[in-house]
Amino acid sequence: MTTDTGTTRRHPVLVVGAGPAGLSAALALRAAGLPAVLLDRRTEDSIRPGSRAAYLHGASLRELERLSPGLGHDIAGRGQMWATKRSYWAGKEVFTRTYAPLTRDGLPPFTSLPQVITEDLMADACRKAGAEFHWGVEITSAETTPDGVRLTDSAGRTWEADYVVAADGSRSPLRAAIGSPLEGPRSQHTFVVVDLVDDPDHPMPIERVFHYRHPKAGGRNVLTVPFAGGWRVDLNLLADDDPEKYISPEGLRNWLSRILPAAYGERVSWVSTYRFAQQVATHFTDAHHRVLLTGEAAHLFAPFGARGMNSSIPDAIGAVEAITEALDATRPHTATAAVARFAAQRHEAASYNRACAASALEHMLAQRPSMWLRQRAAAAVADAGRRAGAWLDAAPYGPKLAARGAARTSY
Repeated sequence: MTTDTGTTRRHPVLVVGAGPAGLSAALALRAAGLPAVLLDRRTEDSIRPGSRAAYLHGASLRELERLSPGLGHDIAGRGQMWATKRSYWAGKEVFTRTYAPLTRDGLPPFTSLPQVITEDLMADACRKAGAEFHWGVEITSAETTPDGVRLTDSAGRTWEADYVVAADGSRSPLRAAIGSPLEGPRSQHTFVVVDLVDDPDHPMPIERVFHYRHPKAGGRNVLTVPFAGGWRVDLNLLADDDPEKYISPEGLRNWLSRILPAAYGERVSWVSTYRFAQQVATHFTDAHHRVLLTGEAAHLFAPFGARGMNSSIPDAIGAVEAITEALDATRPHTATAAVARFAAQRHEAASYNRACAASALEHMLAQRPSMWLRQRAAAAVADAGRRAGAWLDAAPYGPKLAARGAARTSY
């Protein structure tokens, strides 16, 4: 842990936020031979509840391995990979598929583990690379000029840098400081998200299972996904449901025991409710091209398709690439152009991901009659036509990534 004396020191780059985006930026800075200084409002030992972003795509693992050799393998080794996925319609199986454990560069196509473990492994890699952490630093304001950025924290200290990577989360003070509001809707339906601790006495198949209109959950959609050490369960509430009824201890035991072995009703480690945002910042940099927005400071997506953390990593890498080019530039307009390209490319990627996540959310809610009818038709012919079942299985996660640069452009 590093503390600050309060004396202003000019930095080439400051990273605000030590979540996945900020840690990725720090790793990218050290890989580029630049100092990495991170400021985070939390204390070093703060509790981070819930599995949160528990799914890492293979592209993300490869990027982390490239930045810090061994890190991608460490994360994959700690995570859980399920090979089989199933979908049901009103209790009837409409699709199943089991994948061979294909790997690329010795890494699996994905891994699933709680975000806190991923962050801890990334933070350890940052420390080994020489990154400097300042905990308990809450940035409250920022001023940008053509020459750099001055940050002020809640203790009145100032921090100066040529460039700032804003990775300070969904309520980003830096996003507010540069006047870039989030734009987009929020889901009207509420989702209950529950983490369960594994029960070795009542093991369940390591499979991802999605239920449309689960008959034992009152016709609500249910998604069950394993991660290292436990299970994530998502319950899609109906429009007139009272969320409190489903998150109270008695309410949780009631519906969980109907869809899983009864013992899991007593193994809840975390529960929350969400109305998922589908929002993207209006612009990803300030007027002087000195602050670069990444991660949830730049965008918020519904989690279906795991686009949040998996787009935060390429956001951060792209920001560092732009900053490296800008610092090396001999002319101001060249530096400005590098940051402007980053902002345009990542805004395009975020807009694409928002559209994909919105498509997934629309499919899950099926509020339009045309979607409702299409789902029912697909379920009716799923036995005879595998394509119908495959569509029902894949659609809740949004369109697949277009082949245009993998993680660097979208995920």
